[in-house]
Amino acid sequence: MTDDAHHEDARLAAEIASGAGELLLTVRAIEGDALGGRELGRRGDHAADTYILERLAAARPGDAVLSEESADDPSRVDADRVWIVDPLDGSKEYGMPGHSDWAVHVALWEAGKGLTAGAVAQPAIGVVHSTDDAAPAPRPMRRRPRIVISGSRPPAFVFDLARDLGADLIRMGSAGAKAMAVVRGEADAYIHAGGQWEWDSAAPVAVAQAAGLHCARIDGSALEYNRPHPYLPDLVICRADWAPAVMAALAEHATAPGESPRVAMARAYIRSLIRHDATDVRLAADAWRVENGQRTGDSGAEIRHRLEHGAEYLPIRRVRDLQFHEWHHSVVARFVLDVAAGPTSETSVSVTEHFEIPAGEIRSIVAIIEPLPQNS
Repeated sequence: MTDDAHHEDARLAAEIASGAGELLLTVRAIEGDALGGRELGRRGDHAADTYILERLAAARPGDAVLSEESADDPSRVDADRVWIVDPLDGSKEYGMPGHSDWAVHVALWEAGKGLTAGAVAQPAIGVVHSTDDAAPAPRPMRRRPRIVISGSRPPAFVFDLARDLGADLIRMGSAGAKAMAVVRGEADAYIHAGGQWEWDSAAPVAVAQAAGLHCARIDGSALEYNRPHPYLPDLVICRADWAPAVMAALAEHATAPGESPRVAMARAYIRSLIRHDATDVRLAADAWRVENGQRTGDSGAEIRHRLEHGAEYLPIRRVRDLQFHEWHHSVVARFVLDVAAGPTSETSVSVTEHFEIPAGEIRSIVAIIEPLPQNS
C-alpha cells in the first residue's frame, strides 16, 4: 500500500475518532444528570460503537473490525485489514463529573505490516492525535522521569521501579489518555501490567510509534495485534532516551509471569461476583451457564444481568483460595465463597466452575457448588 493510502487511513481514523468523541460529549451533556456513572458509560459506549461501525462500513466496507463493544468474528484473524476499536476507553472516568481522562481509539492493523494507521481522540480536552501528525520536537530529558500508571490497578512492582529510577508516579484513567500524555511530553513513560485488551492499546501504540516512542511488552517482546484471543496484558510506552533505563528496571522488577488470555477472562468473571459489575466480562451472545444441573443463564446478556442484579450474588462477601487449571479451550477455577448468612454470620461454600473459551469470549460455564467440609 502506498504512503498516500496510509495517510488516507490515518485521516479517516482521526475523523471517525473525532466524530465519536463529539457524540460522546453530546451524550454526556444530555444524559449525565439522569444516568449513573456505569449506566452513562455504557450508553456512551453503545452510541460511539454504533457510530464508528457505521462510518467504517461506509468508508471501508471490505475491512474487518474488532471492537470492544461488538461480538468478535473469529474470521478477522485471516483478514488483510482489521480496524481495532475502543469506542470509549475509560468509561468509568467518562461517567464521573469533571473527568477528562477518557478517549476514543481507532486503529488499523494490516497483515504482514502490523499497525499502520490510528488515532486517539480526547474529546474533553479537544485534542485528536493520529499517526499522520508531525513528530513532536525533541524535549530535554528530565532528571526525574514522570511515569503514568493506572489510577485503579497500578502494577505492584511499579513502586520499587520508581524508587530505583527516581521517578514520579502519576495516576490517570484511560490507556489512551496516559499514552498521549507521553506523546505530548507531559510524561516520560506509561507502564501497565495485569490485563488489557488489544483495543485498549492498538491506537495509542500506533500513534506513539509514529511519534518515535519506544513501545513493547514489559518483557521487551513485540506487541502483536489481531490475535485469536485479543488479550494483551501489559505494555510500556516511553521516550526513546528513557527506554534503556526503563526496560532495565522492568527486567529486574517485573518478573511475575503473566496470565493466559483464557485465565484472565475467567478471573474477570469471578471478580464480578464480588463487584457486581460485569463490564469487563467477555461473554458470547449465546453463552449459557448451568449450576448444579440447573440452567441459570441462556445468553450472555442474561448472565451479565444476573451477575450485576441477581439476588443470589448480593450476599457474597469474598472469594478466597482461588486456583486455575487450563487446558486447550477450557479453564477450571476452584475457590471458596464466603457468603453472608445473617446480620452477623457467614457460611462458606466450595465452588468449581468450568469455563469453555474457544476464542475471545466465554461460551459456557458449568458450576458445581458444595458445602465446605468442616475441616477446611
